[in-house]
Amino acid sequence: MSVQFSGWEVIDDGASFPGLELNSSQKPRSRGVYTMYHGTSITSARVIIANGFKQSSDGMLGKGVYVSRNINKASGYPFLCSPADRVVLQLHVRVGRVKRIDKDNHPMQKTWHSHGYDTAWVPPNIGLLAVRSGLEEDCVFDPKRVKVVGIAKASNDSIQKELKGLIKSSGRRGVGAAEVCSLCKRKTQQGSPHIKQKCWECGKNICILMSKHLCPAKP
Repeated sequence: MSVQFSGWEVIDDGASFPGLELNSSQKPRSRGVYTMYHGTSITSARVIIANGFKQSSDGMLGKGVYVSRNINKASGYPFLCSPADRVVLQLHVRVGRVKRIDKDNHPMQKTWHSHGYDTAWVPPNIGLLAVRSGLEEDCVFDPKRVKVVGIAKASNDSIQKELKGLIKSSGRRGVGAAEVCSLCKRKTQQGSPHIKQKCWECGKNICILMSKHLCPAKP
């Protein structure tokens, strides 16, 4: 059932704007878009930039894409990879609904997604045996929620330049690129089209994500 309204104005607290920086101990707001990092090899970085992330088959938090707001955490991955072959990808992550996992053998440690959550979040320094570093960690179930936007670290300038060029080219080909809604002027995320309809009062075409809509004054 559609909600009928004839005007509104949004006061944005910043949670919906892409690339917000949080320190590692701040709780992410559900539905926010945050800057995070993912450590990988040079070869894998090329594949990820070209084709997007794939869901891991398992891990401490189950299936998903493992990321962190802490660049030092991401810098240590992959474990069995020479530091000279490591790359840290900078990401924009749409966290969706977030479940805090704050103890070992948490009842939802690997089943959070089946309970309606999009991301599992392990805060820093909470004493989990599974996270001996104590550094913040996240697992995002749907790879489409994770977008590569830059190279945070690379072993040398030539690799960084190459990978940045691949990101730019991927954007031109439409890989991970977002269209702009003609009504609200915001970018649309893949798999999340904007809902457009006519205002029940004035009949003007509107998008429900517009920050403001006021019906014209009647004569």
